[in-house]
Amino acid sequence: MSSYTQKKLSQATLVAKADDYIDTTTGGITPPIITSTTYARDDRYNSINEANVYGRDDNPSFVQAEVVLAELEQGEAALLFASGMAAIATLFYTLGSGSHVVLPDSMYWGVSSWTRSYCDRADIRISYYDAANAESIATAMEGAARTDMVWIETPANPMMHVCDIARAVEIAHAADAKVVVDNTTPTPIFSQPLTLGADLVVHSATKTLNGHSDVLAGAIVTRETDEHWDKIASERHGAGAVPGAFEAWLLLRGMRTLSVRAERASDNAQKIADYLEANAAVAQVLYPGLASHPGHVVASNQMHGGYGSLLSFLVVGDADATVAVAGRLNLIVSATSLGGVETLIEHRFSVEPPETGVPENLLRLAVGIEHVDDLIADLDQALMPLKA
Repeated sequence: MSSYTQKKLSQATLVAKADDYIDTTTGGITPPIITSTTYARDDRYNSINEANVYGRDDNPSFVQAEVVLAELEQGEAALLFASGMAAIATLFYTLGSGSHVVLPDSMYWGVSSWTRSYCDRADIRISYYDAANAESIATAMEGAARTDMVWIETPANPMMHVCDIARAVEIAHAADAKVVVDNTTPTPIFSQPLTLGADLVVHSATKTLNGHSDVLAGAIVTRETDEHWDKIASERHGAGAVPGAFEAWLLLRGMRTLSVRAERASDNAQKIADYLEANAAVAQVLYPGLASHPGHVVASNQMHGGYGSLLSFLVVGDADATVAVAGRLNLIVSATSLGGVETLIEHRFSVEPPETGVPENLLRLAVGIEHVDDLIADLDQALMPLKA
C-alpha cells in the first residue's frame, strides 16, 4: 500500500501521483510501458524478480494501475481485464452449475443480454428485482436453496434507478450471497461500494476511469482477498483476459486526471439536468442529483461530492422527434459510450432490444468536460423546434 494511503491523503492526490511513482533507474516521474511478455531466471532457475514470471499475469504496467484502483475503492486488491465485459464474464465463470444469481430489472443491456445467454447454457438460475428498491432483493431470493450473487448497478444505465447499497448488502449477506456492484457510472470519486459492505466492485475502465475514449479495459476490485478472489484470479490467468501493456499504461495515464475530470463532468451534468428540467420540450429528466428524482435521498446518502456524468431525459414527442433532436446537435456527438472528455448522446431505443423497455423518447447524455454554457446552448437550439 502506498505512503499516500497511509497518510490518508485525498483521492485527487492519490491518482495524480500514480501511487507515488518514481523510476529508480532514470528518475522519471511517468511510468514506462513494459512490453516484455516473459521474464528471465537466474542460474538457479529462480525468477530474477519474484513478482514477474509471465506476462499473462505479471506486468508492472497493469499491476501499478491495479494498486491505484484498489486504493481508490478502498479494497484489498484489484485485477485488470481486457474489457469491462471480460471482467463481468470472469465473475460469472466462477459460479458453478446450479447457482442462483439476482440481477436488477434495469441495467446496462449488454450485461443483461449476455448473462441471460450464458446462465442458460451454464445452468445458472436468474431472478430479477426492482432496481430502484433494495427490499425487493429479498423477494427475488425466495424459493432458492441458496443465492450466490446479488448484482447492483446504481445509478442504473440508462434509466438512472438508484439502489440502496447498504440495505442490499444487509439483505444479501443474511443469505450468504456475495454482493457485486457495477461502479462504472459513478466511479470511486463519488461512490465507494466496498465501504458500504459490498464484496466486489466491477468497472468498465473504458469509461470514466480512462476518460479519453481510447482504451478498452475492465477491472474488478475486492473488499478482501478470500477464496472467491483466488477463483477470480485463477479464471483470469486461465483465460488470459488481460489488457495489453500499452492499454494499461494509457489507463493509468487517464486515471491520473480522474478526479478533476469526474468532478468537472459531474458539475456539468448537474447544471444540464437543472436546465433540462425547466425546458418545456422535455417531459422528464432522469438524474439522481435532482431533488425530483425518486432516488435522490438514497443517492445523496451513498454518493459524495457529485452524482456522476450520466443522465437521461425524455423529450416531448415520439421516436422520430427524439432522433431529430439528436440530429440537430452540433457540439454534442451521437455515439455509444460514456465517461470521455467529450459529451455524447444516444437514442437508446434504437440500439437496445425491445425487452429492456427503454422509452422511445429517451436520450441518454454522457456529459464531458466542455464548457457547460456551450453544451446547454447546443441542447437549447436542438430542442427549440419542439417548443413551437
